[in-house]
Amino acid sequence: MTRLVNTFSHHCRDRYGEAVGKLPLDLGIPCPNRLRGGCTFCRPEGFTAGFLTAEDSLSVQIEKGKRILLKGRFHRYFAYFQQESCTALDPSLLLEHCGRLLDDDACVGLILSTRPDLVPDSLLEPLAELVRCRGKSGLLELGLQSTLQRSLDALNRNHTVEDFFSALTRIHRHPPLECGAHLIFGIPGESEAEMIAGVEMVCAAGVDALKLHHLQVVKGTPLARQYARQPFPLFSHEDCVNFLLRLLPRIPQRVVLHRLFSTTHPQLLIAPRWNIPAAELSREVTEGLHLAGLAQGALAVGEE
Repeated sequence: MTRLVNTFSHHCRDRYGEAVGKLPLDLGIPCPNRLRGGCTFCRPEGFTAGFLTAEDSLSVQIEKGKRILLKGRFHRYFAYFQQESCTALDPSLLLEHCGRLLDDDACVGLILSTRPDLVPDSLLEPLAELVRCRGKSGLLELGLQSTLQRSLDALNRNHTVEDFFSALTRIHRHPPLECGAHLIFGIPGESEAEMIAGVEMVCAAGVDALKLHHLQVVKGTPLARQYARQPFPLFSHEDCVNFLLRLLPRIPQRVVLHRLFSTTHPQLLIAPRWNIPAAELSREVTEGLHLAGLAQGALAVGEE
């Protein structure tokens, strides 16, 4: 069924017959890019769940997450390695953690968030086998952020665009593993045409999921210091909604959208400060698509 937006929530209801939650997890290992100065925009505290403490074992993190986040709204969940870059851990240790998590009947699968240059082949085959044998799902979310190398360099990402496409190809060699991409919009110097072309390129390469963010300036980051010295344009909430209304019809309907907006903790956010709930922003997007007679995929190449 064609929907205005193929959200994570809709996808789960189609796939599992019910809404499914995400339980963020922290392995307590720093992202290796911090040794090279770190990404200019990144401060992990900006999106860390309040209950999450790396000192807790994964079983304790899961127990807290079920009690605090799921709150009876969800009966099943994805174990979500959201913090830092989880695949920096030794593959054998990571696989051991994954196996224990998948043993929980309530866990429908794994989401591993990481960098495109931290996807070792020594992990992919055994991870795919683990997920397949349990009859569950596995998604690797790769922080691409931009398909323009100049933007990756400016953000101090320390990986290449080619690293992403190599990782995507290798992940897809190991079904049932799927691959998602994180993309940031509003990076200084990027035009709207370049941003849209980047999304179309990633979709054409076969990405299964997208997590979309607008650029935010977070306290304590190199980007915040840059912004203080010389402020640069950022998306207003109207800019972001209007951009998404032009972008979403170009994203194939098969691609699952896990997020449309950034959600940094307000006490750490410098700009832009919209003070509008994410649910309201999503409503504006869906209403805009409805009024325009469009939906996700309506203008995508190859879509009918």
